[in-house]
Order: sequence, then C-alpha cells, then structure tokens
Amino acid sequence: MNLEARCDAIEECYEFMLAYAAQGIESDQLSLQGGQIRHLLGQSVTALTGIAAAYAAELPGDEFIGVIERDAADALAAIRLVLAQPSISSQLIDNLNASIHLRALLTDLFLVDEVLKLQQRILQ
Repeated sequence: MNLEARCDAIEECYEFMLAYAAQGIESDQLSLQGGQIRHLLGQSVTALTGIAAAYAAELPGDEFIGVIERDAADALAAIRLVLAQPSISSQLIDNLNASIHLRALLTDLFLVDEVLKLQQRILQ
C-alpha cells in the first residue's frame, strides 16, 4: 500500500467516524452503517501498519519518523481496542475520535503532508 493510499484510508475512516459518532447509534449491529465502521477501522489498521516505514522512504533519515512510529502504534492500539468490542456505539467512536493518540497521529500526518508538498514545490 503506497503512502497516499494509506493516508486516504485513514482520512476516510476518520471522516466516517465523525458522522457515525453524531448519530447516537447504540450498536453497530443495529445499524446499516455498522459493517461500514468496522470495515473502515480495519482498513485503518492496515494503513497504519508500517506507515512509519512508508514515510521513511519519503523522508530518509528524518528523526520525525520515530514520532510517527510511536503515534501510529498508540493509535493502532486504540483502534484495535474498539474493533475487539462486540458492539461499537456512537459513544465509543466519539471517545476514539477524542483520543489524544488518534489526534496526535492525524496531526503528524497533516504536518508531514505539508512538508512533503513544500519539498515538491521547491524541487519544481
């Protein structure tokens, strides 16, 4: 999975989680969107697994890769905790959205995305 596809999967999941959290759903098993939340969380797990290495290929030798690696591991643990539950409610997703671990990771990705865009402009 390339870096762009990883970021797209994570962003798609986060945007869906925002909408899911706002719906007041008691259980993913009672909602048509329940299967979708599990699917998107699963895609995020796949996208996050090895994401630091994918960034290292774009920013070789940069010490920020270690930050991404730690934050991705923390976010992965939180997502896996949610996926392990027999029922995923809107409140559970709202708490995941508010998790400092997920927010730190998203901020890392946005920061590095801007750095990479800046580097591209400089090279052109």
